[in-house]
Amino acid sequence: MKRRLVVYLMCGRETPELAAAAVEAGADVVELGFPFSDPLADGPVIRRAAEQALADGMRTRECLDCLAQTRRRVDVPLIPMTYSSLLEAYGWERFEHDARDAGATTLIVADLPADARAELRRVQLVAPTSTDDRIRLAASCTDGWLYLVTVAGTTGARDTLSPALAGLVERARAATELPLYAGFGISTPA
Repeated sequence: MKRRLVVYLMCGRETPELAAAAVEAGADVVELGFPFSDPLADGPVIRRAAEQALADGMRTRECLDCLAQTRRRVDVPLIPMTYSSLLEAYGWERFEHDARDAGATTLIVADLPADARAELRRVQLVAPTSTDDRIRLAASCTDGWLYLVTVAGTTGARDTLSPALAGLVERARAATELPLYAGFGISTPA
């Protein structure tokens, strides 16, 4: 099993340069956060970053431009991560088209269930609270890999990994051979 480093950066004016530095330092995948005014899954650090990005004028079009600028600087998967309200306001098909034209490898829509908007190719998320049926559903329609949300709660660094992660990995591995990436509260490479 090869470990991959997935780095999350909020879209901002300096993000292309930061992404290039992250990739140079070993990042295998870069998630680009599109700021949202009411981020349900985000902890205090990402929430503050989103507030700052919005205050700096980072709206959907500017984030798509940031994605395109970042794509010109890095050659790793780039994955916009956002919420469904942003896609609803911008237009579902338009957002997917524009994001892919800007260089997105796939999408993550944190609050969009696996059985909603089946036409929207995206990475699916599963959590320790997901049933085995939900994990199988998400695995059957995920785009490239399955995102394991390590905690029931918001994002943010933790001192230790959730004890529920091992069981989630086991259940997800029973559902798919696709890569499994863990997130939400990862702060060390352990």
